[in-house]
Amino acid sequence: MSAYTSDIASELERLGVDPRKGLTQGKAEQLLAEHGENKLAGQKHLNFFQKFLLQLKDYMVIILIIAAIISFIVAMMEGHGEYIDSIIILGIVILNGVLGVQQESKAEKALDALQDMSAPTAKVLRDGVVTSIPSAQVVPGDLVLLEAGDFIPADGRLLESASLKCEESALTGESVPVDKDQNARVAENAPIGDRLNMVYSGCAVTYGRAVVLVTATGMDTEMGKIAGLLSGAGNEMTPLQVKLNQLGKYLGILAIAICAAIFGMGMYRGMNPLTMFMTAVSLAVAAIPEGLTAVVTVVLAVGVQKMVKKNAIIRRLPAVETLGSASVICSDKTGTLTQNRMTVQRVWAAGGQVVDASEPLPDNALQVIRLGTLCNDGRIENADGQERHIGDPTETAIVAAAMKSGLDKTELELECRRVAEIPFDSDRKLMTTVNMVGGRPLAVVKGGFDVLMPLCVTGDTSKAEAVNLSMGQDALRVLAVACKVLDDVPENPTSEALESGLTFMGLIGMIDPPREESKEAVRQSHSAGIKTVMITGDHVVTASAIARELGILESEEQAISGQELHEMSQEELERDVDKYRVYARVSPEDKIRIVKAWQARGDVVAMTGDGVNDAPALKAADIGCAMGITGTDVAKGAADMVLTDDNFSTIVEAVKGGRGIFDNIQKTIQFLLGSNLGEVFVVFVAMLLGWGSPLLAIHLLLVNVVTDALPALALGVEPVDDGIMNRKPVPKNQGVFANGLGVVIALQGIMVGVLTLIGYYIGNFIDISPMFPHSHEIGMTMAFLVLALSQLVQAMNCRSKRSLFRIGFASNKQMLLAVLGSAAVVTAICLIPPLEAAFRMVDMSMYHWLVVLGLSIAPLFIVEIVKLFLHLRKKPSY
Repeated sequence: MSAYTSDIASELERLGVDPRKGLTQGKAEQLLAEHGENKLAGQKHLNFFQKFLLQLKDYMVIILIIAAIISFIVAMMEGHGEYIDSIIILGIVILNGVLGVQQESKAEKALDALQDMSAPTAKVLRDGVVTSIPSAQVVPGDLVLLEAGDFIPADGRLLESASLKCEESALTGESVPVDKDQNARVAENAPIGDRLNMVYSGCAVTYGRAVVLVTATGMDTEMGKIAGLLSGAGNEMTPLQVKLNQLGKYLGILAIAICAAIFGMGMYRGMNPLTMFMTAVSLAVAAIPEGLTAVVTVVLAVGVQKMVKKNAIIRRLPAVETLGSASVICSDKTGTLTQNRMTVQRVWAAGGQVVDASEPLPDNALQVIRLGTLCNDGRIENADGQERHIGDPTETAIVAAAMKSGLDKTELELECRRVAEIPFDSDRKLMTTVNMVGGRPLAVVKGGFDVLMPLCVTGDTSKAEAVNLSMGQDALRVLAVACKVLDDVPENPTSEALESGLTFMGLIGMIDPPREESKEAVRQSHSAGIKTVMITGDHVVTASAIARELGILESEEQAISGQELHEMSQEELERDVDKYRVYARVSPEDKIRIVKAWQARGDVVAMTGDGVNDAPALKAADIGCAMGITGTDVAKGAADMVLTDDNFSTIVEAVKGGRGIFDNIQKTIQFLLGSNLGEVFVVFVAMLLGWGSPLLAIHLLLVNVVTDALPALALGVEPVDDGIMNRKPVPKNQGVFANGLGVVIALQGIMVGVLTLIGYYIGNFIDISPMFPHSHEIGMTMAFLVLALSQLVQAMNCRSKRSLFRIGFASNKQMLLAVLGSAAVVTAICLIPPLEAAFRMVDMSMYHWLVVLGLSIAPLFIVEIVKLFLHLRKKPSY
């Protein structure tokens, strides 16, 4: 039996506590040794070197290290001392590892933040004396004394309470403090928000006082359970990491196959074994796009910088691309889709009509707000242009409505001085003040409709009931206001004297309203093929009303409560998860179940939230988005992304940016792999034809360094294509070469390879200039130039699926500069004598240069013709 379902006497007996004296000091020390300190368990932290080694375990990094070793061997055996490729590759590996370590450890930070949320001290009754002790020394059985403003040090059952209200939004997501009642009867399967006879560690007392019997400390508390969920949720690989890992496997197999095939062919033809080994390993290096990891890292880093300007801080680099693949956004309600501030929506004055509080209020409705402001302990302060609401959210909502109508609470209280009061308590569920109005004392009573209405002797009862029901059906929190004129100011105000014979004045309906920008963000998400799901600790009626207004909920069947969810197995949830759009009154464990159910269907899940209760789901999701303003440190520590403006619409912008980044990474993969495949094709076909190798190992490495890196980086910052948010999300299990990309890469490689072979053939076998007769050296020089320059032209082709003449050659200035700069370096190598000699190039005639130029720009016209053909057939092109 749980602490909230058993009776108080049984709990006292179970824990061996005297309610008049509390624990003895000896007993407390014994329990402290038995249960441990009231702290959350920390994780063992790895040192920097250990974390760095873990970054080296994926396939692409392993392939890069092998490539560096092979490149070093080639340079050493050739004797040319060109180790720059090895240095660049190792630099890429080190940079990637350091960035990975810096972006890691979100679970560690989340747990550290959880530990910091504990109250520093607690007032406990021990040996009959109230004493203040460090909260870490609180043990099960301690009697803790709480009052307004205190943080609760541990979970406990209420023994005594007076008008106690606790703010539990960090655990439940409810924006309104909860009225507690030590005598409440609670069902065994009740969610945390409905356990009215309990208080919970990490929450705060906003009103009243209490004596609490501690029932759980440390990791046994609800906060501790969340910490356990955080430490248990593993860091899943992002879709991008999965795809690059898969690509690394393919390239590793390809490199081994190339080495074996080329070496075998050479040996079969009786060629020098050392020469063939050099050619084979050089080609293997050429097959591996060693710059890809670095380019992807830079592309993601640039994307992160852009997102900062759009109010999103990315904590892990791959997360921005993951957002682009998101197919489901699971959002918390309070403070994420809503404003996290109770706001008056409707006012009804007896004898009148229900009015919208966003419009100017008529006199009778304004009088109801005026009375509600007088019978009110909330206040609003302005500091540096920012409103600060102090007090119960329902009371400050009324004060804000008064301010909007030109009524200042301070001036009202000076004009209508408060001379007596009966504070709110959870038994009466009423608050009463006596104010001097027009020289006569007026008792003003505010409270729940069901409690206040029977105390009224005048008022339109039937109309009031209908209005209250209507407001309730729209999920509004309703407060009733009544009053009566007194003969004298009471010396000893009592409920019997003041809260009877009242005149019913009206009703005030309020809610935590949705953000206006959230409606448009939800609409854009739907047009982008992204499902929006609300997951909240609030009641199902309130959650459904907000979800309907935002366009998330279409029918009541799409909403489900935590209790109903609890009765479903995980298999049932995975089968039916697509049927629901609103999950209400759920626990932190439920949120993880929902996220994992979507993931089991192959969806990429983004989870937003701000509370401690959201942290485990934020960490379990493919990408967690925490709120930067209202978000707890725990939520931020568990998230991949923090929204600095707490704006749900920022997520949509992030999705757009993520999709653009994924597009650019695909363009980079297309360019790099197509180019590398072209290099392999040239050597492989030349060997088959018995021409020998048209390129030396140093030429292959040089092309990789000079023509790959800068254009690939420029492709990574290509502007986002129009209409990107009208596409469906990229499926999580979609491979790197899906949608014909593999075929396009193959065709690109063949095109570049054929043009290079033509160049080699002309230079090696045809005399086109009497001063420069054909030779292997001229053929090799032409092959090098055609290979390098045609790859640069192909980089321009990869920029868009549309014609370059339509998007403009200079619309990506970084690409234009990269292509021109790389072309200048390649040309200089073949024109400057010392460089010619170093890289074994020779002089050529003008005719040879014209052939090189024609073959090099040929890819532009070939690809433009293909794009035009596909456009006419209305099919997407690359």
